[in-house]
Order: sequence, then structure tokens, then C-alpha cells
Amino acid sequence: MTTLNIRTITPQDAGVILNFITELAVYEREPDAVLADETHIQKTLFCDAPKAFGLICERQSDDGSENVPIGFAIYFFNYSTWLGKHGLYLEDLYVTPEARGLGAGKSLLKHLAQIALDKDCGRYEWNVLRWNTPAIEFYEACGAKPLSEWVGYRMDREAMEAFANSKD
Repeated sequence: MTTLNIRTITPQDAGVILNFITELAVYEREPDAVLADETHIQKTLFCDAPKAFGLICERQSDDGSENVPIGFAIYFFNYSTWLGKHGLYLEDLYVTPEARGLGAGKSLLKHLAQIALDKDCGRYEWNVLRWNTPAIEFYEACGAKPLSEWVGYRMDREAMEAFANSKD
């Protein structure tokens, strides 16, 4: 049986986090979209007042001598005006291909659900790409439901600048 450990990220994890981000981008067919580097990760996740937080999932090495990172989750807190409560938003969840099926993803999701409960969050949400059938099936098996009535919107940096600086 595989022993899994979920722990809070530390500044020493910046390289591991970047590696997981890069692997996730490749999986999501956006390998050139990663602009972050270890300096960005250090400045944003390990600053005096971080706005996002993270977890690492580790498994014990075969010889039991070390814990090997096999996955991660990055999350932040948002706010529901209707509930009058914060929510936990899962930005990224990733488990290395060779570790899938060991329970790492479910362990990360459960750990985050407990954080949301401990913080009295009214919601626990995330997005998944429509084509990512394995993830959709996994999330639904955990009890998550799709929000089919909502459509996500996004402005990239260029769009934000153009909009913020528009004259009308």
C-alpha cells in the first residue's frame, strides 16, 4: 500500500511547483503558456501576504528513505455575496502520470474540502476543460457537479490594459 502525505508548500518547493505547472500545461495542450519562473512563484506564494496557497502530495519512496512529490494543488479564497461567506477556489490540481491511481488526486481534493470546512467556506469550486473526460469523471465520482448555467470569462493582460485605458 502506498503511503501518501499532504503538506503545505514551502519556499523550497518553488522548483517542484514550477515543474508541476509545466507538466500540467503540457497535459492541457498549452506548453508555451507558462510564463512563471521560480522567482515569480517565490514572490507570489511565499510573500508576506500571499493571495494563493498550495499543497504538495508526496509518496514514500520504495526504500522508505524519502518522500517524493507526486502532485500539487494551488488554491485561493474568493467571496460569495449571496452566501455572505468565502469560498475556496481550486486553481490547479495535478498528479504526475506515473502516480495516477494511487489516490493522490482524491487525497488533495479531500484535504482542500477540509480546509474549506475549517474556514467556514460556503463553496468549493474549480474549472475543468470540456475535453478532459478523465478529470470530469473523477470529479463527478467525488460528488462534484458541473455548473452548466455559468460561462467563464477572462481578460488577459492585453485586454485588461486596453479596457482600463479605453476612453469610452
